[in-house]
Amino acid sequence: MHLFKSIDMLADQGNGAAAVAADPPAPIFTMPEALTSAFDDWRDRLSDVDWVPDLGRDIGSLTWLRGLATLVLLCGIAISFLPDFGPINGHQSAALTGFRADQARSQTIAPLAYGSDTGVRMAATDAVRPLAQSPERPSIELVATLGRGDSLRRVLQRAGVANAEAREVTNLVSSAVTLDEIKPGTKIDVTLGRRSSKNQPRPLDQLAFRARFDLNLEILRNGDQLKLNRKPIVVDNTPLRIRGTVGSSLYRSARAAGAPAEAVQKYLQVIGKKMSVSRDIRSTDEFDIILGYRRAETGEVEVGDLLYAGIERDGKAKAQMLKWASGGRSNWFEASGVGQSRGELVRPTRGRRTSNYGMRRHPILRYKRMHSGIDFGGGYGAPIYAVTDGKVTYAGRKGGYGKFVKIKHSGGLASGYAHMSRIAVSNGRSVRKGQIIGYIGSTGLSTGPHLHYELYRNGRTINPNSVKFVQRSELSGKELKRFKSELQRLKQVTPGAALGTLKSASTGPKKQREISRLTKASIS
Repeated sequence: MHLFKSIDMLADQGNGAAAVAADPPAPIFTMPEALTSAFDDWRDRLSDVDWVPDLGRDIGSLTWLRGLATLVLLCGIAISFLPDFGPINGHQSAALTGFRADQARSQTIAPLAYGSDTGVRMAATDAVRPLAQSPERPSIELVATLGRGDSLRRVLQRAGVANAEAREVTNLVSSAVTLDEIKPGTKIDVTLGRRSSKNQPRPLDQLAFRARFDLNLEILRNGDQLKLNRKPIVVDNTPLRIRGTVGSSLYRSARAAGAPAEAVQKYLQVIGKKMSVSRDIRSTDEFDIILGYRRAETGEVEVGDLLYAGIERDGKAKAQMLKWASGGRSNWFEASGVGQSRGELVRPTRGRRTSNYGMRRHPILRYKRMHSGIDFGGGYGAPIYAVTDGKVTYAGRKGGYGKFVKIKHSGGLASGYAHMSRIAVSNGRSVRKGQIIGYIGSTGLSTGPHLHYELYRNGRTINPNSVKFVQRSELSGKELKRFKSELQRLKQVTPGAALGTLKSASTGPKKQREISRLTKASIS
């Protein structure tokens, strides 16, 4: 049996026919031959172009510029793909409105700039009644500061103290200390009490301030009166002594030892009057500085002036200078009691020099004669100064000198000042160096306002330009004894003794219980 039949066998079986239905094939898109040729031509050209040339060669050429453009384009594309590092916005709750907004506002405090519209109810109810008057604070505490050139009374008045009470407080304070001792910048604690009516000032209940370094003052109200309480402060006045080796630099060594910069500078000035700091002081010498020093139990410290300046070499004093007040003036004295101050005579006036010492033709008498001084020009009324310390021996009119002043100095020297318009000193009065003794004028034989200045030695005129005046003072008698006693006291101060523990005024013997005292008595 044949399972399959060939085609030929089917053909022999008769005239049968068969048909198969199918979709037509999709049309194939073909580019025009001219466009295809042009596309292939451009693709070949672009493939031949070197888009990434070496930028280190042919700088500025078209090839180099093309490579630079490619680099910029690639960098821009890379930067455009950078991720965003900004904050990620979280969930934001919706704004409250309506009843919920009113509830939230009632639990907050809105600023005045926004109307302070807080609370569900904005208006007062019938339960709120207005007050006839607002209550006042029972007391007011404030701090007043005493300014420079101000007075205690004016400070209290500005603080609200009544005039009568401010005057009473000033009298109480002045009974304890002089008002000039209260330093500018002092803080004053003021407490004002309750007043009887609004048109009356508040009464002063309490006032407290530090009147002095060693004294606190307190004023309290006792009924209708004010009472002053003094509260002394324990103060240690032990001088501060600083010693050390000079080394390579006296200034740096003293500063390293703890001496203040201002004190070291003053120390160098004082020592410099006795010896040369650069030539006479050796690196192995020891400096000795003693300063005024005060410590209060409350912790404040006051560093005073330089009291003693010394230099020691091999255990022996090379220089000892002590500050001492003599004759109303403070000066530095050696350990022997001899003081010395050097310096040239000060200029008697600020005007320029118009005529020198020597022979000249007199402008009025018209003949040549000796000019026994120096003339200084100046405006009418310009001040005239004493060239150094001395005592006025003549003050008045004197012939051709007009208004004339003569001052006697130590060492046989004297000075004269002529042609003054007005004399500012009297005969027998002591004057100091640089003090105004009169004013320039044109009295006597004078052609115009000027000063005629003369200098005498043992009664005879000398050339003022030839004198460099040195003034010396020496202590004697009881004053010398007190001077040496003070010097000995300062030299006995131990270096650093002023920095020890300060005993407080509140520190005292502990109170003993009565049972302890009885027990101790029975045992003994």
